[in-house]
Amino acid sequence: MYRRSLLVGASSLALAGSRAAQAQGVIKVGFPMILSGPGALFGEPAMKGAQMFVEEINAKGGVLGRKIELIPRDTKGNADEAVRQARDLILRDEVQFIVGTLTSAEGPAVSTIAKENKIVFIAPIPKTDQLTAPANLHPYVFRSSSNTTIEGRTAAEIVAKWPVTKIGTIAPDYAYGQDVTKAFVEHLKKIKSSVEIVDQQWPKLGEADYTPFINAQLGKKPEAVFSALWGGHFVTFAKQAKPLGYFKALNNNLIGVGEAGSIESTKSMGADYPVGIWGNTYDVFNWPDAPPAHKDYITRLKKYTNQEHPSSWPITGYIGMQFLTDAIAKAKSLDSDKVSAALKGLTIDCPLGSMTMRAKDQQANHGQFWGRTKMDPKYPFAILENVTRIDPEPFMG
Repeated sequence: MYRRSLLVGASSLALAGSRAAQAQGVIKVGFPMILSGPGALFGEPAMKGAQMFVEEINAKGGVLGRKIELIPRDTKGNADEAVRQARDLILRDEVQFIVGTLTSAEGPAVSTIAKENKIVFIAPIPKTDQLTAPANLHPYVFRSSSNTTIEGRTAAEIVAKWPVTKIGTIAPDYAYGQDVTKAFVEHLKKIKSSVEIVDQQWPKLGEADYTPFINAQLGKKPEAVFSALWGGHFVTFAKQAKPLGYFKALNNNLIGVGEAGSIESTKSMGADYPVGIWGNTYDVFNWPDAPPAHKDYITRLKKYTNQEHPSSWPITGYIGMQFLTDAIAKAKSLDSDKVSAALKGLTIDCPLGSMTMRAKDQQANHGQFWGRTKMDPKYPFAILENVTRIDPEPFMG
């Protein structure tokens, strides 16, 4: 028994010594993200944005005089895998913070791990309201992305101006799809009482054959459709819907949330993209009213990614990391509770302008870009025309 106590004590001392040594070295940040499968269309560039931020801040000396080490892990778009990777990052890699996850299944799952281990977790992409709902809110979870309430209500504001009353919806049957569709429908009915929801389709996340859902929706003859299919899922859906005359039947009156208007989607589809629909995106390389900080960011991003027309998703990883490092600098500490306190109410000056992490719900006031897609002879892919960035504050609750 005495010898066992000595071994346990020695192990504890070794672990404490390891953490003490780490505290004097790099700041380890775990980055669980979808890096394979359909979701990688957004996950890979999001990781690139985080990596770019880390390289830039390290070149300036890091934060608190310490360099950042970003440790990516592939969640494969699976909540259980995201949990496994988060635990591994914390226990084996001894990360001090986590920034990452993409789906609205992964985010809440990793939030639970962050709470258990009292480690700050910033979600740069998951949008489900459930992530920071009062029942699930805790001191260590923060969201630097938009959310389903903002996205759904903003889309409703746009559709309410269209000369249509019969609306259909199609969304993946999980937290994100359910929450954003609910926000859209409730807000649309509130501001335009004449609308009627004539059809709702709920394919599973990762559905390979959307044909039955497309035909069923066409049979109900909606005048417009709200779609929450995203990433490779939207690409698959659109490629199957176009030959069936789906978009023509709607007169292109489809609004695609889940960043259906992002350059990742338009580039990957090329001529198959349903030009004329509406969509949203986190960033646009050709933002006509861009402030100097954004223009500078795009110039750096082009160089970093070696892309003349850079992706829209790097901004998510970039902003998530900026919130974290600004909070560490403000707290003057790596202590989770102190960094958590520093994040509440923190305002950062990012490439998109001023952005604040609200203290009451630990949600950033992060809006998105909206517009109708069109072809432009300057580009071999569809872009958004008349780009607008709607202030999210009135729709946050």
